[in-house]
Amino acid sequence: MDIEQARALVNNHLDELSPELRVINKALHDNPETGFNEFFAHDTLTSFLEKRGFQVKRKTYGLDTSFEATLGSGGRQVVVCAEYDALPDIGHACGHNLIATSSLATFLSAAHAMSTLHIPGRLRILGTPAEEGGGGKARLIDAGAFNPPDDVAAAIMAHPTASHQIGAAEDNFSGLAGLKLICSHKFQVEFHGATAHAGGEPWKGTNALDAAVAAYASVGMLRQQIRPDERIHGVIEVGGTVANVIPGYTRMNWNVRSATVARADKLLARVKACLEAGALASGCTVNYIFAPTYMDLRANKSLCKTYVEDMAKIGEKVMLDQTVPFNASTDMGNVSYLVPSFHGAFTIPTAPDAAAHNPKFATAAATDEAHVAAMNCAKGMAMLALRVLTDDSLASGAREDFNTPDS
Repeated sequence: MDIEQARALVNNHLDELSPELRVINKALHDNPETGFNEFFAHDTLTSFLEKRGFQVKRKTYGLDTSFEATLGSGGRQVVVCAEYDALPDIGHACGHNLIATSSLATFLSAAHAMSTLHIPGRLRILGTPAEEGGGGKARLIDAGAFNPPDDVAAAIMAHPTASHQIGAAEDNFSGLAGLKLICSHKFQVEFHGATAHAGGEPWKGTNALDAAVAAYASVGMLRQQIRPDERIHGVIEVGGTVANVIPGYTRMNWNVRSATVARADKLLARVKACLEAGALASGCTVNYIFAPTYMDLRANKSLCKTYVEDMAKIGEKVMLDQTVPFNASTDMGNVSYLVPSFHGAFTIPTAPDAAAHNPKFATAAATDEAHVAAMNCAKGMAMLALRVLTDDSLASGAREDFNTPDS
């Protein structure tokens, strides 16, 4: 492959497509949908691909809002992951409209270069619903979307961020290649007791609210004894109805995070001890309802280095490494444990006090400047995909990095 010829094809094609992709970007932003309910996004993205001549599989892998389209046959395979779910009440405050746009742009521009230059290999775009807590990629993994794992040379995507979140502003970086995020266990816990009249016969009740309150207080004390990069979040979702009825049932929602899966498992055991102590003290029984665990995101050195080099060719200065993981989580971490993966970050202009999961970030994600940043990122990811498909040393290096990750 003539790299410079491929780069020109990618860049020119994206410059031509950008106005149409801006319309897609705005449509997704204006119609936010929560996880597993992204029907507008699913139909918008698949229709756009179909209009450009791609055969698209809708509602794939048992998920009504997943989709995929593939170009090529045989050879190595690169999977471009697209996210498009929003947050309840605050819409695209994590900028997944930009993720969908950059992933779509990556796929279209790389496919254009593959077709024009007759580049061998397979390029696939995979719609991945419900990143915001639903574990869509974990479900896709279970359903075989990446099978066999040895057949996937790389899975790639990127996430918008505010400059201060990754320490990029000081040195005028426009993004980060080696984004690192931590592991997260997500679960609900139910306490079952017995209802009774709180005034007339309280001795006949077993107070499930007492179990939840005692558990919450115990975890609060535990927080003083955890590492600085660990996090425990919890809320009481169901705490009773009226004051004169002893609650026989309560439910809490918890999130336990640590830097790696092994450390998160240890912290989870400590949290469960607090929850079970609350149940024991109140005389209640306890039940756990676990959601998919978000594994920590592993950065692949070979893929990151290549992306930084290609972004430099279009005048973008991108950080290679993130020394300390950011204390957030993604189900792309699960993918990074299965196949060589790239999950970069690109900065968008925001107010100084705006960051992801803030309404001001949703506003920033709708701007023309944010769209330009997504397009620039797509140019780098398209080149990364093409180079993985054509460069044996890069593909083998990425596989070696995957097999021997940093401890």
